[in-house]
Amino acid sequence: MMSLSYTDQNSGAWQTYLTQIDRVAPYIDADLSNFINTLKTPKRTLIVDVPIVMDDGSIRHFEGYRVQHNLSRGPGKGGIRYHQDVELNEVMALSAWMTIKTAVLNLPFGGAKGGIRVNPKELSPRELERLTRRFTSEISPIIGPQIDIPAPDVGTNANIMGWMMDTYSSIKGHTVTGVVTGKPVHLGGSLGRVRATGRGVFVTGLEVAKRIGLTIEGTKVAVQGFGNVGNEAAYLFSHAGAKVVCVQDHTGTIFNADGLNVKALQKHVTEHGGVMGFAEATVISNDEFWNVDMDILIPAALEGQITVERAQKLKAKIVLEGANGPTYPEADDVFITRNIVVVPDVICNAGGVTVSYFEWVQDMASYFWTEDEINERLDKLMIQATADVWEIAQHKACSLRTAAYILACERILKARKERGIFPG
Repeated sequence: MMSLSYTDQNSGAWQTYLTQIDRVAPYIDADLSNFINTLKTPKRTLIVDVPIVMDDGSIRHFEGYRVQHNLSRGPGKGGIRYHQDVELNEVMALSAWMTIKTAVLNLPFGGAKGGIRVNPKELSPRELERLTRRFTSEISPIIGPQIDIPAPDVGTNANIMGWMMDTYSSIKGHTVTGVVTGKPVHLGGSLGRVRATGRGVFVTGLEVAKRIGLTIEGTKVAVQGFGNVGNEAAYLFSHAGAKVVCVQDHTGTIFNADGLNVKALQKHVTEHGGVMGFAEATVISNDEFWNVDMDILIPAALEGQITVERAQKLKAKIVLEGANGPTYPEADDVFITRNIVVVPDVICNAGGVTVSYFEWVQDMASYFWTEDEINERLDKLMIQATADVWEIAQHKACSLRTAAYILACERILKARKERGIFPG
């Protein structure tokens, strides 16, 4: 059975981010380079103990985190992750990538991230609610609609966001819908939020495919991870005429050279909890996933999936990073030498935070948009951001990742410079 668990190098996620900053440093204007070290240290890191009473009456303690990486452009924005391997280095890296991501999309936010080291599947619904409410109370002094706005991530969902919103509101004494995003729609959530990240992967993929002359009709797509992101991206590419030939998730890897029926696969996964056992496909080994004949790869699982070895044998023309940090810097170098275009996570999977921004705006105004309006606004921002990054990459003769970091870092550091250092 396959495990898409965190790699042994997961604690290196922060080092991966630092390497990415070092690589962009030579491209930063001299008048801003004096501030670049502000991107190498989180502004604020909070580690909390989260004790809860279990259903059997015992008391267990869990470790929780909230990291605010950079708030130069606005309040923090970033998800809450529940996973048994969550640790500080990872949360720091994820918060930093959110800083970059919000700047690339030109959203008025900084970057933040949080998490609890827990396997949520081992808790009952009541234990999960107690954990969420206690964690929210512990981090409540540093979150808020104008301070830091959490959202769902791996292991969390709309219900958990609803509990967070209610707990924070109880502390404040009045309803504060804007404290989190990704909530149930009837609690101030936004239409289109669940599918937004996968839609953003699809939209950026279309834009880059046009620019390299790749026709989507008949294009072969392989997807790693079949949660909200991979499943929606797979459906949209299939609907556009591409063939989703291979899907890998925590249960295993399935293959069909003629293309999988994505809607039928979605139904199967809903009923059975994974892709294994899907009748209209052949089971292949997990290692064979990286040898499949494909045009587009969508890594939509966890960090650290694309190593140098995998990058060397991959047959794709485009890699669309649906997950955060799936590609090691050394693997990026391999892709550059092989002329494989990587659409980096900080733009490719930014559809989620973009619609989170829309949700926050709607909550603040108490006025809500239709799903068509949201998708239209999302597509427009994603297309513009992709065009901006592509133009910089062409002008600087660099990868799309470096171009995205150039764009983001210039915006962040200009804000930092213009705000100044207090006290002077």
